[in-house]
Amino acid sequence: MAKPIRIKDHLNEAGIVQRRIILAVLFILLLSGGLLARMFWLQVVQYEHHSTLSENNRVHVQPIPPSRGRIYDRNGVVLAENRPSFSLNITRERVPDLDATVALVKELLELGDEDIEQLKRRLDQRRRPFEAVPVMFNLTEDQIARIAVNQFRLPGIEVQASFVRHYPQAEHFAHAVGYVGRINEREMERIDRVAYAGTHYIGKTGVERFYEDLLHGKVGYEEVETNARGRVLRVLKRTEPESGKDLTLHLDSRLQAVAEEALGARRGAIVAIEPQTGGVLAYVSQPSFDPNLFVTGISHKDYGALRDSIDQPLFNRVLRGLYPPGSTIKQIVALAGLEYGVTTRTARVYDPGFYQLPNNSHKYRNWNRYGDGWVDMKLAMARSNDTYFYDLAHKLGIDRMHEFMSQFGLGSRVSLDMFEESAGLMPSREWKRASRRQPWYPGETLITGIGQGYMLATPLQLAHSTALIANRGVWKRPRLLAHADGVAPQETDTPPDVKLKNPDDWDFIIDTMEEVMHGERGTSRAAALGAPYRIAGKTGTAQVVAIAQGARYDSAALQERHRDHALYVGFAPADDPKIAVAVMVENGESGGRVAAPVARTLFDAWLLPEPDPEPEEDAPAEEDAAP
Repeated sequence: MAKPIRIKDHLNEAGIVQRRIILAVLFILLLSGGLLARMFWLQVVQYEHHSTLSENNRVHVQPIPPSRGRIYDRNGVVLAENRPSFSLNITRERVPDLDATVALVKELLELGDEDIEQLKRRLDQRRRPFEAVPVMFNLTEDQIARIAVNQFRLPGIEVQASFVRHYPQAEHFAHAVGYVGRINEREMERIDRVAYAGTHYIGKTGVERFYEDLLHGKVGYEEVETNARGRVLRVLKRTEPESGKDLTLHLDSRLQAVAEEALGARRGAIVAIEPQTGGVLAYVSQPSFDPNLFVTGISHKDYGALRDSIDQPLFNRVLRGLYPPGSTIKQIVALAGLEYGVTTRTARVYDPGFYQLPNNSHKYRNWNRYGDGWVDMKLAMARSNDTYFYDLAHKLGIDRMHEFMSQFGLGSRVSLDMFEESAGLMPSREWKRASRRQPWYPGETLITGIGQGYMLATPLQLAHSTALIANRGVWKRPRLLAHADGVAPQETDTPPDVKLKNPDDWDFIIDTMEEVMHGERGTSRAAALGAPYRIAGKTGTAQVVAIAQGARYDSAALQERHRDHALYVGFAPADDPKIAVAVMVENGESGGRVAAPVARTLFDAWLLPEPDPEPEEDAPAEEDAAP
C-alpha cells in the first residue's frame, strides 16, 4: 500500500527559521556586547594603565647625573674638581651576545687579561639591564676612533663624555680630602638607587666621604622617545639635575706646603689648628699617595706597591696613628696636680736621676740620668723632668689622672667631621680589668704620668688638647669644613668646657710652657731663638722599644725603626694664640732637636708676613755684557 504523501507545513517551517534567526541575532548581540564591554574596560576603565604601557614602549626615562661639588682651601685653591673624560659604556639589554662583544672589544682596543677581568667585574654590578654601565675610563683618541669605526659591530656599546673627579694637589691633601671611587656591591645595597641613578662614583675616604650628601647633588631626568631599536629620536621632557654644594675647608695650601717641606722625607704627622674656631689649617700624614689613582680604578700593580710599602703611605697617621704621647702631656698632668691640690706651684721635688716608690727597689729613671737636683713645677716643665712627674702622678693616682685628662679629649674622638679618627687610649683601672683581667699597679701610674705605658693618642688629639689649653679650657671640636656654599656646619655634641677651681692656673701653666721655649734651661730653647713672638710649647720623646733597667739608650745599636719617636706640641703667640701645632716624627728621637724646629717653621709661616719676592735683576746693557 503506498505511503501517504506528507503535505509541507510552510507555517511551521517559517516559525523554525524565525526562531533560528532570533537566536543568531541574540548571539551576535551578546558577542557585540561583550566586545563593547571589553573595549570600554580597556579604553576607559584601564586607560591610564595601558596608556602608560604604551608610552613605555616608546618613551624612556634616562637619569642625568648631577655635577659633584668642588672642594677648595680657605684661599680658594682647588683641592678637588671635575674634569671631562670619555668612557666606554655597555647597555646589557641591547647586547645580543655579551661574551662575543667583550671579546671583540678586547681585540679592537688591544686590552690585556687584567683589563678584561676588571671590565667584567664592572658589568657584574647589580644595575638595571637598560642602564648604561661604564666599563672603561679615560679613553684615548685612538680607542675612541676604533670604537666609532666599528660601531655597527658593537650594538649596545657607546662612547660617552662625562666628568671624572680630579685632585690637582695630588698627594698633598690625599688623607684630608680623601677620594671618590666606583660604587661597589656593598655600597650599592645601602645607597638610595634613585638618588644615585646614572652616578657611578661615591666618596670613599676623608672629606669626600663624610660630606657625600652635600657633594653628591640631586639627580635629574630626561624623557626621550625611542624607536624599536632603542635609538633616541627626540627629547620630550627634561628635569635639570642640581649640582652638589661646593665646600670650602679651613686648610691652607701654603701652610700645608711649608709643613711638608719642614718634615721632608721623614715619616710622621703634623696637625695645625686655629684655636678660636677649631679649624684644621694643616694636615700632613707622611708619606702620602696620589688619590687620582683610585678614582677610575687602581691597577693591581699600583695598589700592591702602596699596600706592601714598609712606609705605609695609605695609613692616615693624623687620625689613626696611635703613639705614646710622651712628655707632651705633662702640662695637663701639672694642671691636674694644681686642680686636685696635691701640689703647688712652688713645691719642690729632689731629683737624683731616678724615682723609687716607697718600699720598692725598682728605679724609674729620668732622661737626665745625673738628675736636676731640686725642681719646682716651672723648672720641671722647662727641663721635662721625669722624676718630678713620677712623684706627681703617684700623688694623683690613676683615677684622678684619668678623670681629669679625659676632659681634654684624650681617649676619645674629638673631631667634628673626620669619621676615620681613632679614639686613642686613656687607661684606667676599669679598662685594664676589662681588657687584661689584671689589677692596676702603682708603677703603671708613674709611667702614665710621663705619657708612656698603655696611654696612646693620635696627633689630632695632641693638637686639640694643646688648642684647649690655648683657649683656657673652651672646647672647639677640630673640623675641616669652613662652609658649604656659604653655610657653616653646626657643631653638635660638644663636650663641656674644662673649668678650673682657680682660673689663674691656666696662665701659670702657659707660663711654664713658655719656659720650655724661652727659658735658659728649656728643652726647646734653640727652636725659639729669634722669634719676634712668644711661644708656649712642650717637647716629648716616646719609646718604641723598652730599655732594660739600668741600661742606656744607644741610638747606634738600635734599628732605625726601633728608635724613639720625636714629638712636640705648642701654640703661638702665647698671649693671643692664633695657631696650635702638634708634630710627630717617627723614630726622630728628640722632640727638642727634631720636632720643635718643624713647628717653629709653621709658626713663622702663619704669623709673620710673607717676605717680598726678590726683584729680578735687570739684564746687563749690551755694552756692559761680558764679551
